[in-house]
Amino acid sequence: MAHFAQLDETNTVTQVIVIHNNELLVDGVESEQAGIDFCHNLFGGTWKQTSYNGNIRREYATIGGTYNVAANVFIALKPYPSWTLDSSYDWQPPTPQPVGMWHWNEAELRWYEAPKPYTSWDESPSPYPSWTQSENYHWQPPTPYPATGVWSWNEAELKWIEDILPDEFV
Repeated sequence: MAHFAQLDETNTVTQVIVIHNNELLVDGVESEQAGIDFCHNLFGGTWKQTSYNGNIRREYATIGGTYNVAANVFIALKPYPSWTLDSSYDWQPPTPQPVGMWHWNEAELRWYEAPKPYTSWDESPSPYPSWTQSENYHWQPPTPYPATGVWSWNEAELKWIEDILPDEFV
């Protein structure tokens, strides 16, 4: 399958479509121009081929992204207002990302470390302050879950409250 991006008059990508590779064949050889002509005949407008693996025009075209005619590359959407485009057509933050799992905070213009995933049950937070952890790392309420019915824990009263279900669920 081949992917083609439609461009508006400012070279902004307005849509990306998939067409069968057979539409690219001219005398048994793939031709981008044949794909462009196929897309133009269906939808009008200006089209450029793109690819998921970045083999064509550096980056996969995304709606709202742009096409740089001089460099013949697609450029992704700008992720944040403070980021700038480098000479390799990659968006760069005002300060480099530290090693590890970090997220950008545009309001503060800084990186913050992503929460670490729990590596064991004993690190997971308690669902309620009154619950304690059992020997096998399961969170336990102060009183056992009732044997029948559907119940919700009420932390304010430290007890189970029976849920009233509509007739169609009973």
